[in-house]
Amino acid sequence: MAGHRQSKRRRYITWGVAGAAVVAGAGIAAQTSMAATSWPAQRTYTGRAFDTCTAPSKSTMQHWHTGYYGAAAVYIGGKNRGCGQPNLTSSWVSYVSHLGWKLIPIYVGAQPPCQTGSNPEKISASTASSLGTSDAKDAVAKASALGMKAGSAIYLDMEPYDIKNTSCNNAVLTYVRAFDKELRAKTYRAGYYGFTSSSAKAIATASNKTDLPGNLWYALWDKTNTTTKDWPWGATQFTQHSRAHQYMVNSKETHGGVTLTIDRDAWDGPVAITG
Repeated sequence: MAGHRQSKRRRYITWGVAGAAVVAGAGIAAQTSMAATSWPAQRTYTGRAFDTCTAPSKSTMQHWHTGYYGAAAVYIGGKNRGCGQPNLTSSWVSYVSHLGWKLIPIYVGAQPPCQTGSNPEKISASTASSLGTSDAKDAVAKASALGMKAGSAIYLDMEPYDIKNTSCNNAVLTYVRAFDKELRAKTYRAGYYGFTSSSAKAIATASNKTDLPGNLWYALWDKTNTTTKDWPWGATQFTQHSRAHQYMVNSKETHGGVTLTIDRDAWDGPVAITG
């Protein structure tokens, strides 16, 4: 994922910093701020998933539906999303869902104030809370327009940053809390993509868990298809189908006679509710 909304040059910088069953109802206990609303049953996918910069065409998704991968991550919005999405429409979502694909919505929101590089939208201490709320509203609107219903998980993408920079880290956590609180107010589940060395670590090790995401998609490029064996934090964290692991990037693969360059993911967590 790192670099899917960035230039190749930015991706190399990021690398330097970073070092099929469907069930219902799991994972709600891992979330906060959810008690007041009657929630749709969670749609959980367990198995292999992939993410790629631009959502593939309907034809490609049909050819790739061989049973090897069962879920695909798609970039639904955010000012820092780096790729155009000519294929990503409500019609596309409906078509691939009927083929049997599970979908994982990603939103590339504001990025840390101490992060290197120039992003169109950055967090600041003064705007972190309001920006998190407005970005979450936009994420829900984008997901809903694509046919991803209430109860779906939306994964906020946060790229690497210096989590030892206290003011920067505090601004990021304020933004994430506001984003997640608004997602849940709209009855969407809060997910988060980040790096085990920084952005994911900030979430997993935060002493105050209030309004932080209940589902963690961690980037650790160790080429190991697991969400447990290399899990770097406490075994009791993010249980009940609340984990995903991006374990390999830039994998050139051919399925059904069609070749794509993708990132590989081990998945055991919530996905979009469609159909």
